[in-house]
Formats: sequence, C-alpha cells, structure tokens
Amino acid sequence: MEIPSELIKILKAIKIMGGRPLLVGGTVRDQFINSTLMPKDFDIEVFGIKLDMLQSILKQFGEVDLVGKAFGVLRLHGQNVEFSIPRQDNKIGVGHKGFLICEDPNMTFKEAARRLDLTINSIAMDPFTGEIIDPFDGKGDCENKILRATDSEKFLEDPLRALRVAQFISRFDMKPDETLNLLCTQADLSELPGERIFEEFRKLLLGNFPAKGLQALKDWGLLKFFPELQAMVNCPQESEWHPEGDGFTHSLLSIQRAREMTDDFVLLMAVLCHDLGKPLCTDFIEGRLRSRKHEEAGEAPTRSFLNRLRAPNDMIEKIVKLVIKHLTPHHFSKQKDIGPSAFRRLAREMGEVGLTLQDIELVARSDHFGRTTPDAIARKFPAGDLFLEKARELNVEVKSDPDVVMGRHLIELGMNPSPEFGKILKECRKTQDERGFKDPKEILREIGLVKV
Repeated sequence: MEIPSELIKILKAIKIMGGRPLLVGGTVRDQFINSTLMPKDFDIEVFGIKLDMLQSILKQFGEVDLVGKAFGVLRLHGQNVEFSIPRQDNKIGVGHKGFLICEDPNMTFKEAARRLDLTINSIAMDPFTGEIIDPFDGKGDCENKILRATDSEKFLEDPLRALRVAQFISRFDMKPDETLNLLCTQADLSELPGERIFEEFRKLLLGNFPAKGLQALKDWGLLKFFPELQAMVNCPQESEWHPEGDGFTHSLLSIQRAREMTDDFVLLMAVLCHDLGKPLCTDFIEGRLRSRKHEEAGEAPTRSFLNRLRAPNDMIEKIVKLVIKHLTPHHFSKQKDIGPSAFRRLAREMGEVGLTLQDIELVARSDHFGRTTPDAIARKFPAGDLFLEKARELNVEVKSDPDVVMGRHLIELGMNPSPEFGKILKECRKTQDERGFKDPKEILREIGLVKV
C-alpha cells in the first residue's frame, strides 16, 4: 500500500510522542479485496496516547477539525485522513447517538475492534512494519468472500449495519454467513435518520451488483421499512411483456442492467423507482394485466420514498421527472407523425430540471432490458435507438436550446413590459420548437412582430 509522504510525516510524529498509529477499516480491507485499488482516504486509529495529545500533534500539520465530538474523531482540514482513539461503544439509548463512549488508549486492537461491524473491517496494519493485525480472521473472510459479524452481541446496537451489509454485498459480491443473515432480519430501521439510510442506498446502487444488495433486503424482511418498494413484491405483470415475474423481480433486473450502463446515482435511483406506480393501478382488463398510467401514478410513491431518505429536493425533482417520462421513447416510436417540435418541447421540459433526452432513454432502456423477453436478453431496444437517432438529427440529443427570444428583444421593438409579454414569449418558444429557428428575428418575423 502506498502511503502519501505527508501522512508518513504525521504518523512518525505520533510515534515519536509515544503513540502507535494503525491503518484500519476500509483502508486495509480494500487491499485484500482488490489489491490494485489505491486508497482514496485513510483511517488511522492511534493507540497509547490520549485525544488531546493527538490533537496537539495534528495541529503542527494544519487546522484540525473535530468530525465526531462524541466519538473522538479528528480530521486534518483539507485531507482525506481521519484519526481516532481506541474506544468502547456501549448502547444506552435509541438511535446512532445513543451510545456511551469510553476512550481507552491502552486497549488492545482486538478489544477495540469488537465495536466494529464486520470482520473484514476489523483488520489493522502497522504503516511502518507492514504487520497485519487480524484477530477475527477478516483477511480470510475477504479471500473467501464471506461477511461475518465481528461481535454478534454488539452488531445490532446500530441497525444501520444491516444496510451496510447489503451495500457490501452489492459492492464486493460477498455472502453473509448464517449468523449474520439472522442478525440482519432483526434490524429495526425505524430509528434511523433518513440521511444515514440515503448514504447506504447510494453506496448500494453504485456497487457492481445492486440487484443482489436489494434482494438481500427483501430476504431479510427489511423492505417493510420501505413500503413503496415492498409494494412491488408480488405485484403481478402481464407474462407476455414481463415473463420474468413480479414487479420487484423486474426492478432488480432493471437496476442491474442500468448499473452496467451508468454510474449516475440519479439515473439509477430513477430506474429503481420507475414502476412504483404499478401497485396502484394494475388491473385485469380485457383478459390481460395492465398498468395504465403507472408512470404518472409513480410520482406520489417516488416522492414518499425519497422524502423518507431525505434526498435533496433538486434530486427528487429529477427522479420524479424521469419516472413520469420513462415510457416516452416507446410512445414516440409508435407515433409516425412525431415531429421536431415534440422532441424540442421534451428536451426543454427535461432541461428545466437539468436532464437530457439521453437520460430518459437510459431509464427506458434499463426498463426494457430488465425483462426476460427475447429482445431484452439480446440487448435490443429499437424504440430507444430510433428515439436517439431522431434526437441527433434534430441536434437536441444532449440538451434543449435556450430560449432564443427574450423580453429584451420585445423591448427593442418598442414594446412596454406587460402581462402580454408572457403570452408572446410562449408563442415564440412554440415557434422555436416547431421550426428550429436560432435567430430571434426569424422567430419574431414568423409570429408577425417583425415585417419581412
């Protein structure tokens, strides 16, 4: 493992003052899972000295931020390194703050590591000698792709750990042992703040195997804390179009296909949510299961789910827009008379929330590939191909054109600002969409405000 020279200087200073700094957590774990990975950040646990001494040493190298006062975590300003003192975490109340923290610089690493969630995270390395300290055989679990609790009695003290296991399944394609599976079924996620859940969902969806992580949540019975996702389980679908099974199975296949095409979290979350409206409007009509207008019906459960996760408002608006519009490439491909104005209007509507036509198409493509129909298995999506081809022809593939005619152009014609401006500008926008004009004079001439 390559350690930055500046960090080596800090570690040497700690050692001189009687401390023993050890690399811990993901910094060490990832080297055994994928030795080619370069650490993006470093976690250092310092044994042998107290927190105030550690803080004094770090101040010699820059401004020190106290990241978690209760947990005694320090960070040098501007650096991706966190320093902490060995401690015991004793659960005394509800939530992630309901712990009595007892710092003890003289603990052994084995004693200190018992507070950690998984054995793969309970490995330390001496940065000077390279010695590996692995009291719970986390290295062996990394090699065997097994997830085990470091201390079964302490694991559920923070129920978020069940979500962490799910995201490790997604990121590393590892399997929990029988004990850990049982522990995860007992996790009560109701006491967790949405922000913490959001971060675990982000990591889960950005892993290489998000479908496996989501399947684990279902197997553990934890979807009950996300009723919008739970409703997809056993939601029936017409077998001709969805031979893969229920709505949740389709969602898993879709999110896996999406992850193979993008690492954009907004798009991935939109794919996860794209059919949340189906449980609300699926009926047996004319001998078939149909989910008419499920795109629009998906807005309410999507907002509910994302608000529970405390997702940023601008992200929610993007995801909702994609959910509502995810069938657009199919609709456009079926209408032979779709003209350039429809594409330009759609591009403008998506552009208003920072999205593109390509974004819609990717969600639609993921939806299409998330099936077991012959064309989905062959990774063929003609509707999407036609949609993008037409968009390219119109030069609106990436984003919509900004409004060509603005209020200042009307003022230049001698008009005084009034409520009528809005109607005129709307007409200018419509003409721009239909004709593709780039020159304001051409548009104003077309609507009759400028004479030929």
